[in-house]
Amino acid sequence: MHTAISNRKLLPGLSSRLPSGLRLPPQDPRAVQPSQAAGGRAARSGQKQAGAAPPDPNPHISGEPAGEEWWVLSSMPTTREGAEEQLTSGDLLSNRRMFYLLKGAFPAVQINSEERVETADQETVSWDRSIPEDIKQKVQPKEVPAESVTVWIDPLDATQEYTEDLRQYVTTMVCVAVNGKPVIGVIHKPFSAYTAWAMVDGGSNVKARSSYNVKTPRIIVSRSHAGKVEQVARQTFGNKTVIIPAGGAGYKVLALLDVAEKNQEEADVYIHVTYIKKWDICAGNAVLRALGGHMTTLTGEEISYTGSDGNEGGLIASINMDHKALIEKLPDLEKTSHK
Repeated sequence: MHTAISNRKLLPGLSSRLPSGLRLPPQDPRAVQPSQAAGGRAARSGQKQAGAAPPDPNPHISGEPAGEEWWVLSSMPTTREGAEEQLTSGDLLSNRRMFYLLKGAFPAVQINSEERVETADQETVSWDRSIPEDIKQKVQPKEVPAESVTVWIDPLDATQEYTEDLRQYVTTMVCVAVNGKPVIGVIHKPFSAYTAWAMVDGGSNVKARSSYNVKTPRIIVSRSHAGKVEQVARQTFGNKTVIIPAGGAGYKVLALLDVAEKNQEEADVYIHVTYIKKWDICAGNAVLRALGGHMTTLTGEEISYTGSDGNEGGLIASINMDHKALIEKLPDLEKTSHK
């Protein structure tokens, strides 16, 4: 059996309909009630934390806030990535809508998501198959066997920053991998409605910047372990090396590109030195790959998007730079990733 997987069919439903089409129940999407915590990260713990409500992750979401308090379900004190893992109902509701839209459009395709979708939460999410003209003009359909396709979705990247009202870091992401290789990536910033998409050998709406600093690169890293990277990077590139702590893998990839967003920082290299989940990085990997960039483990190995949902070897991402030379200059980073 073959299923047509292409930008012409997939991207319109992700880059235009999903952000503006979300219509959620009349409750605060930032809240997690105990009854909603049956799946995914929520299934592993029942710890609740109350606090002031963070912003709505989508300006098009309907419904009034549930009250002055919101609930965060913390599944573990810390994750293997080295940061506290949190879950809001924004994650769950966004996941449910994205998952069922994709499943309805491509029922034979494997879809991996950060949050588990319960049968009781099933809903019908339709897509009218309309295709924006700019996408029609840039890409052509490509047919591949359905069994070769894996879709990775992150319904709300940078949940921690979302709860802290650091909305510039928040993205939603979808990636299509064929035989383990990332082919289509979509990174959407719900608070500004900016969407970057790219398809390997198929076009994009984003590009690399005109120049990058090779001698003293600006390195963007996770807020939770900026110190680890800073020490190694400055030993290699000198004390003038700038380390940019930031939230969200999607945001960090966009920092490497020519993105016309006032709250988007710019960097030359993206480094992550701990374990990271594949739904966090697949979309960014696909975008970089489509534009001629690279995202590999810290030892230079390509990341496969089949099998397990985690990447053990950290990552280094760059574009229009000598990626192999970067890895050779930073051998101690791989050691740091095991500490």
